[in-house]
Amino acid sequence: MEMDQAFISALHDGLGLDEVFVDEGTRSTYGHDETEDLSFPPDVVVRPRSAEAVQRVMRLCHEYRIPVTPIGGRTGLSGGALCVHGGVGLALDRMDRILEIDEKNLQVTVEPGVITQVLQEAVAAKGLYYPPDPSSRGSCTIGGNLAENAGGPRALKYGVTRDFVLNLQVVLPSGDMIWTGANTLKNSTGYDLTRLLVGSEGTLGVITKAVLRLIPLPQLDRLMLVPFSDARRACEAVSAVFRSGVTPSALEFMERDAIDWTLRFIGQVQVPVGDDVKAHLLVEVDGNDEGAVMQDCEVILRVMDEHGAGEVLFAENASEKDALWLLRRKVGEAVKSRSIYKEEDTVVPRYRLPDLLEGVKTIGARYGFQSVCYGHAGDGNLHVNIVKGELSDHAWEHELPKAIREIFQLTVGLGGTLSGEHGIGSVQRAYMDIAFDAVQLDLMRRIRKAFDPYGIMNPGKVLPE
Repeated sequence: MEMDQAFISALHDGLGLDEVFVDEGTRSTYGHDETEDLSFPPDVVVRPRSAEAVQRVMRLCHEYRIPVTPIGGRTGLSGGALCVHGGVGLALDRMDRILEIDEKNLQVTVEPGVITQVLQEAVAAKGLYYPPDPSSRGSCTIGGNLAENAGGPRALKYGVTRDFVLNLQVVLPSGDMIWTGANTLKNSTGYDLTRLLVGSEGTLGVITKAVLRLIPLPQLDRLMLVPFSDARRACEAVSAVFRSGVTPSALEFMERDAIDWTLRFIGQVQVPVGDDVKAHLLVEVDGNDEGAVMQDCEVILRVMDEHGAGEVLFAENASEKDALWLLRRKVGEAVKSRSIYKEEDTVVPRYRLPDLLEGVKTIGARYGFQSVCYGHAGDGNLHVNIVKGELSDHAWEHELPKAIREIFQLTVGLGGTLSGEHGIGSVQRAYMDIAFDAVQLDLMRRIRKAFDPYGIMNPGKVLPE
């Protein structure tokens, strides 16, 4: 879009030159995230330092009808932070303060630009725990986690981002500022705006502060890598673990290609992988009582053995644990380094995970693409990385969308839905009709319009046109 110079001047007057950027380099930097190879530079980047500055930006965007897209750590995989309609890229990375750690009430108040791992380490130093931990936790931000309702491996036992949010300070598209709830563990007062905002992908407002719930830090954990010669049996073992009465703190799935590609990509980690191994489960158990933790491990080992697992590798120390978690967290980067790819974030009831994996492979064989699958098996969340490989450009552009639609139809048919934690963003919104009927989509559009009557807030995301 052609940026109104009067608008740019008003931004400079309201925020100062050191918060407003129109140079090509800054615009390019904030024009992409980790979604494929997409790039949509904003017309102007604004990097405010306070909620009041965000208010000034939103009032001007509201007045001039300028699109505005909130931008966090740019680690997203669905294009949620891409300025697909130009306008203002509202980068919140300078708002990165941990404002208060309330040890008595087990709460922490943060700004949206705080790096997730930085928050986890800060509260861990006080014996507290913030469990949501996406693979990109070393670079993703709390604001982005809130926008996408991020999960990660420990969501299995402790819950996703939404489960740890008590209250949010939000600047609405009009520039008005509200708090969505109360800093209490229970709240049955009016509509739950807090839960509505979490996962709304920046389409309803800009989160400028968050009050998050903490729990005591578990003192013990055991981590094991379990090989299988049959990927379906590995998936079947997942549901069996829970039926045995044990809830691990993490239960991750990696098929053979994911393991091999990642080992080559990161280099420094050495894990023996037999020729007959087709998949691994990475299983973690945590707690505060060593006897209870070991008893859970024994139950899990019995279940794994009943499902044909091979020799289990236990991490014996912190270094070995870090190496195994690095192997799991680097799978996405390893796949991206090999080929152009698309990542789908399917999720089904965990008992249907074997059927989902098998169906994805069947669809891939019919359309001629390779898929590399891994993910949070314990909560049925399978990341399907579709690799371009030898596919022609025509097949990639015109046939692959049909295959993706079939994958999503399969997922919904198994009782699942389109995304477990990455969000819909710009790249999946064309498939929303699979998960929702016309009445549901219309209701969502009306909710959005109530917040944003001029449609300036992160346009082109979540809802199909």
